[in-house]
Amino acid sequence: MKSAAEYLAPHVFEARRPRRELQPVVAYPAAVQAIEQALADAEKYKYLLMRALRRHADEAAPARPMTAASRSFFAESETPVLPLYPAAERAAA
Repeated sequence: MKSAAEYLAPHVFEARRPRRELQPVVAYPAAVQAIEQALADAEKYKYLLMRALRRHADEAAPARPMTAASRSFFAESETPVLPLYPAAERAAA
C-alpha cells in the first residue's frame, strides 16, 4: 500500500511566498483527487484482506463429523412427541 506522500507526489508543485524560499504546495482539487484514490485503494485492500482471512479460516477449520445437533430439524427422532393439550380440550377449541 502506498504512503500518503506517494499519493500526493504527482500533484505537488513549488511556490515562492514573498521574501521566502520555495515551499511545496498542493492544490485543493489535487488533494481531493489524491484522497479519493487513497480511499479506493483502501477499499480494494480491505476486500483482499477479508477474502484472505475467510480462505484461511476455511482451511484452518478441521472437518467436523455430523452430530445429532447438526442433522436436519425434520429428521425422525427417537423421542416421542406428545400433544400439549389433552384430546378433549383440542376438540372443544
